[in-house]
Amino acid sequence: MTVDQDTLEQTLFATVGDMAAATSMAAALVGHKAGLYQAMAGAGPISSAALAKATGTHERYVREWLNNQAAGGYVDYDPAADTYTLPDERAMIVADPDSPVYLAGGFDLIAAIFASADRIEEAFTTGEGVGWHEHHPRLFAGTEEFFRPGYRAHLVTEWIPALDGVEQKLTAGARVADVGCGHGASTIVMAQAFPNSTFLGLDYHEGSINAARKNAAHAGVADRARFEVADATGLPGTGYDLVCYFDALHDMGDPVGAARQAYQALRLDGTVLLVEPAAGDRVEDNLNPIGRMYYGASMFLCVPNSLSQPVGLGLGAQAGQARLGDVMAEAGFTRFRRAAETPVNIVLEARP
Repeated sequence: MTVDQDTLEQTLFATVGDMAAATSMAAALVGHKAGLYQAMAGAGPISSAALAKATGTHERYVREWLNNQAAGGYVDYDPAADTYTLPDERAMIVADPDSPVYLAGGFDLIAAIFASADRIEEAFTTGEGVGWHEHHPRLFAGTEEFFRPGYRAHLVTEWIPALDGVEQKLTAGARVADVGCGHGASTIVMAQAFPNSTFLGLDYHEGSINAARKNAAHAGVADRARFEVADATGLPGTGYDLVCYFDALHDMGDPVGAARQAYQALRLDGTVLLVEPAAGDRVEDNLNPIGRMYYGASMFLCVPNSLSQPVGLGLGAQAGQARLGDVMAEAGFTRFRRAAETPVNIVLEARP
């Protein structure tokens, strides 16, 4: 065996970097849950003792946490003063749930992925699926917290206006279904923005539907946003103006069947809003940090969930626009286009 020393060293350093990132994500989760980021936001330079006092935590643990954060570039360290600062720009990402770039919900998602590693390893051998409901409860709350900022930032102001005539219908009063709604973040955002419309959120996970109902009541929209337990092919009734799939269609065992159900339930001039992870149509288009993250999450969450259900198509999170277009065409849709996009999402419109 001939070993290229440069390749060996590059791979070695990359692996060490990944190990450092993995342990630091666990540290970030602890800091998030303990309120350390929130206490540092806007506080300026702060010592480990002062941060521990402000959060009711133990200084020695806090000091080690701060040094990990400084080594990773999350906080700045001043050796002369022995203080740490969380800059405003980084606070937007880890401390402000109203920020459009808030990512702290992802820490729970990653923890849930590690919790399911043994089960997924077994599935590699058996080929069996692992349903969404079988994962650690961190997954359900983390998913809502991770995706909600993007929905708040883009759904009403960019994505819906990019659809042909949909904003006008919702303003006047429309009937909307949100399939695979989880804790209802997307449904509630729409219900708050369009009080004349009615919204039905569907998810097969009963625990998520219970949480969605509570969230709707807390947001004051329970009168126009209701939630029911149903699988993706169980969309009830007809006459919908808009059917939505937010980061959900690729998780479904039978996405063609789900889309066909939407096709049959829509009005003749109705629309499907399909929001999916950003992806190119070829593997080589996705060999970047975003694709790496989504392929990893897809391996642990999306593909196993799909394989656990009837049909088990296993689209995966990086299906890409062309493959998704094939799904919608097979379901009966004749018009399909990209309406908008963000660095992490593609927003697609399908019409009969």
